[in-house]
Amino acid sequence: MNSNHINNGPIERLVTELHKLPGIGPKTAQRLAYYLVRVPKDDAIKLAESINAVKEKIDFCSECFDITENNPCQICADTTRDKTRICVVEEPLDVRALEKTRSYTGTYHVLHGAISPMNDIGPDDLRIDDLLKRMKLLEVEEIIIATNPNVEGEATALYIQRLLEPFSVKITRPARGLPVGGDLEYADEITLSRAMEGRQPF
Repeated sequence: MNSNHINNGPIERLVTELHKLPGIGPKTAQRLAYYLVRVPKDDAIKLAESINAVKEKIDFCSECFDITENNPCQICADTTRDKTRICVVEEPLDVRALEKTRSYTGTYHVLHGAISPMNDIGPDDLRIDDLLKRMKLLEVEEIIIATNPNVEGEATALYIQRLLEPFSVKITRPARGLPVGGDLEYADEITLSRAMEGRQPF
């Protein structure tokens, strides 16, 4: 059998696509691919339909850029939220983590990543310009820069802090109850809640 035919076969293509997912190495991609070969066809079709539905029905909120089915998202559309405060986070999962604490009643801004030269991710690849546009349109009193407490998160926070200097706005960072090098989405609710309540001037 032609080796090119094998490399371009359905399983190899599936392995290649699965390997593109974050946290999925080549071995895990192979195991997932062969698992999908063994599952009943109906289950595989349900998975494919779920992926397609996400791409068809899920979009980004035009205000905060969180993922949502409705635009604006539920948080931005909520008139009881404090619109004078914006919490800047890296990923949509960070919004979910902070919402579980029930201690923050402001709005969010999702960057969709962090500045990382090693991964060729610069400021232009993030939703930083959109944050500046919001600053010009809204009467914002406080920006909470809640990027992850790691090298990339700190670099992103410093970059945003410099850009916000011309605005007369209070800039804070969650308290250091968060473990250095950790991610917001993995922090427990009590730690996150205390970090938000004890946030400090940047």
